[in-house]
Amino acid sequence: MSMSSPKTDRKCTYADYLNWPDEERWEIIDGVPYDMSPAPSTKHQTISMELSGQLWAFFRDKECRVFAAPFDVRLPQGEEKDENIENIVQPDLSVICDLSKLDERGCKGAPDLVIEIISPSTAKKELNEKFNLYERIGVPEYWVVFPKFDVIVVYHLDDSGKYQKTGDFTADQILHSDLFPGLEINLEDVFK
Repeated sequence: MSMSSPKTDRKCTYADYLNWPDEERWEIIDGVPYDMSPAPSTKHQTISMELSGQLWAFFRDKECRVFAAPFDVRLPQGEEKDENIENIVQPDLSVICDLSKLDERGCKGAPDLVIEIISPSTAKKELNEKFNLYERIGVPEYWVVFPKFDVIVVYHLDDSGKYQKTGDFTADQILHSDLFPGLEINLEDVFK
């Protein structure tokens, strides 16, 4: 790959993204590139691994697949070709049930569940830009993890395509998903 860095004077696309250095991690939201450094904290990674394990155990014998970052999710706004897509994200965790969305590059289309773990450097992006993007693209369920407070906030798309908060789950609770009946996440293990 070429060693050119993202330029912010114009909208960026997946074609640009593919030419950026492999050792750098970027996301593009509505054509705007976002640097994903610094690396996540130890607590962030611990939470991610525990959630991954519990999700993997639940989905192991089901049609859905669980993916952890780095994993490219391309979110087209219509029928544009891959190289013209202006939304490429790397959620901390994704669950994809429509396996036709998976290819060698990751996922093309909205995952069924996206989980983002908030850090001080990403809070604005996760709670604003990504929230609005996931809602607009139609991600049915979005979990936002707040490690500092040991809380997961769950949002679910309503019939009008808008996110509604369906719960604030704390470390002493079991998180139940509206989208996946039977999915129970033991938050005591997640936040230990």
